[in-house]
Amino acid sequence: MIKTTLIIVVLAIAGLLVFAATRPDTFSLQRSLLIQAPPGKLQPLINDMRQFNTWNPYEKKDPAVQGSYSGPAAGPGARYAFKGNQDVGEGSLEITASAPGKVNMRLDMVAPMQGSNAITFTLTPRAGGTEVSWAMEGNCSYIAKLMGVIFDMDAMIGRDFEAGLASLKTLAERG
Repeated sequence: MIKTTLIIVVLAIAGLLVFAATRPDTFSLQRSLLIQAPPGKLQPLINDMRQFNTWNPYEKKDPAVQGSYSGPAAGPGARYAFKGNQDVGEGSLEITASAPGKVNMRLDMVAPMQGSNAITFTLTPRAGGTEVSWAMEGNCSYIAKLMGVIFDMDAMIGRDFEAGLASLKTLAERG
């Protein structure tokens, strides 16, 4: 009986590990929100790292996060290095490109898992305001694939993006 149970457990774990290996090597997620403000009011709130951190949901997850800014205040080369609790981790965020209606960033994580992801903010004028899209894509390590089998990473990170966009909306729509 114990031997049979042990064999079943080992086979289940092996199956989980094999299934994780078959998952995609890349990921992408995106959230969007209509904000009643023109793109010209929103762009500086994204394109300036200090302004970005006034609504960044990860700054709110750890009020004691240690961060430092380098490079220009805004636009390409503006960089923010951070070290926080396990919800925030350690890494850096840098603006890599900026044009009207679009800001690209690179997120380089050191902990809790190493990784480098591309982030794109797109500002699209719509009736009643601007649709702000926050997208992230990158490679999936085997550990990330395994975690993705157990946890819904899109929902977890997506909730953070939704909270951030809601904070941006509140900030931008204030008088």
